[in-house]
Amino acid sequence: MGKQGYHHGNLRQALVEAALTLIEAQGPQGFTLSEAAKTAGVTPAAVYRHFAGREDLIAECARQGFGIFADLMEHAWNGGKPSSLAAFEATGRAYLAFARRFPGHYMAMFESGIAPGTTPELAAATARAQAVLTRAAAALSQHLPEGRRPPASMVSAHIWAMSHGVVELYARGTPGARGPFPPEDLLETGIGIYLRGLGLLPGDT
Repeated sequence: MGKQGYHHGNLRQALVEAALTLIEAQGPQGFTLSEAAKTAGVTPAAVYRHFAGREDLIAECARQGFGIFADLMEHAWNGGKPSSLAAFEATGRAYLAFARRFPGHYMAMFESGIAPGTTPELAAATARAQAVLTRAAAALSQHLPEGRRPPASMVSAHIWAMSHGVVELYARGTPGARGPFPPEDLLETGIGIYLRGLGLLPGDT
């Protein structure tokens, strides 16, 4: 991108896009603010009009990523339709699809070392994404007596961890990491076994 007269507002997003490109190519710790500025076609000094530093820029990449991620997960859950198991399987596929389609965002979110509370905006975006799975877990347990319902936050944390593990081990394109089964199959069967083990799936799902 060549240097140009950016209008107010879109230089900030141009720097985010530049950072995402660099994160995807070099990792979240593998680039400098000067490189981000050069990729965006501006001087390094221009970066500080919008970001306090590199961590602030990465945090914004992560915030936008969590926003996209939450939208995808919400769409996949679809209110638990057509069935609880099918909907949870859809959220798993959405997790894998997000990691593949938005690698720069994914690395900024999960591999940069940026804490969710780095900015209020990032904290809110992270909480929104987590809430999708927590609401889904709560909906799954409604058919159980109240005293037998596992904590929805625990179930959502387990599902998140399972999804993240499959992504990291089998869905990131790491040489030699391909397993004997497609990542989607691994995740779907794992989710099904886990949910049935907790008694969260009614017999007709």
